[in-house]
Amino acid sequence: MLRLTRAPNIAIATLWVDALRQAGFDASVQRYYLGAVAGELPPDQCLPEVWLVDDRQEREARTFLRELARVPQRRWVCACGELVEGGFDQCWNCGRPMPA
Repeated sequence: MLRLTRAPNIAIATLWVDALRQAGFDASVQRYYLGAVAGELPPDQCLPEVWLVDDRQEREARTFLRELARVPQRRWVCACGELVEGGFDQCWNCGRPMPA
């Protein structure tokens, strides 16, 4: 096993691991519950970590995570006039789907 990276929080670590798994990498979150002892231990030692099971996939997994951070965000104007930014496929104001 190989540690790929530390995540700023459990939510981000879980999202990264899920994305890695969907891309075919066997990954897991370690230090899942260690955030509860932050203060007793140095905070940087309590961050969740993303681990890769197969060391031979390191280069591809790191490249995948870098590309994941660079996914372009969409911006569109809904028929109701609301500006919708980010990865949303539905208007938060009226619920209409993003136009094709």
